[in-house]
Amino acid sequence: MSKTIDFYWDFGSPASYLAYTQLPRIAREAGAELASHPVLLGGVFQATGNRSPVEVPAKGRWILADLQRFARRYGVPFRMNPHFPVNTLTLMRGAVGLQLRGDARFDDYVSAVFRALWVDGRALGDAAEVAQVVDSIGIAPAEFAALVADPAVKEALKQRTQAAVERGMFGAPTMFVGDEMFWGQDRLDFVAEALRATPSAR
Repeated sequence: MSKTIDFYWDFGSPASYLAYTQLPRIAREAGAELASHPVLLGGVFQATGNRSPVEVPAKGRWILADLQRFARRYGVPFRMNPHFPVNTLTLMRGAVGLQLRGDARFDDYVSAVFRALWVDGRALGDAAEVAQVVDSIGIAPAEFAALVADPAVKEALKQRTQAAVERGMFGAPTMFVGDEMFWGQDRLDFVAEALRATPSAR
């Protein structure tokens, strides 16, 4: 399979959640692989001088309404997390750690955390809340705590975030089809279009 969507995301981005709900279908319809790249959006912002659009009040109000419009269009549940913004450092270390180890629970973890944040509105800045979420998918809280404290996992998240910045990422979600970059879940039509223009391996 020569077609690939590289999907760079952070749990703390509601737009990443919406993209996450749609990209598997887009990849499947195009016969493409969906490569997941969890990164730390705060680190991306720091490296690029970018910041969250909700820090601009008028823009933030518009974006929140737009996210709701897209959720209705996609037919997926969504509500703005009342605890936003959430510090996702531990959550992203969890994603990178599970992926780094080839853990079969990676997909369940990603799904559970996205749902907890952007459907259930849970306060995942609270370690006790995170423990409940991971326990619900068969990851013991003590196991998770050891995973996110692993120096190799911490370093991997830093390196992956830096690699994303070097590739051109400045916000989330960011998708690449080949060398072409797309920023924002409202650019998924362009991702699908780029995949249609990419020849398949013979």
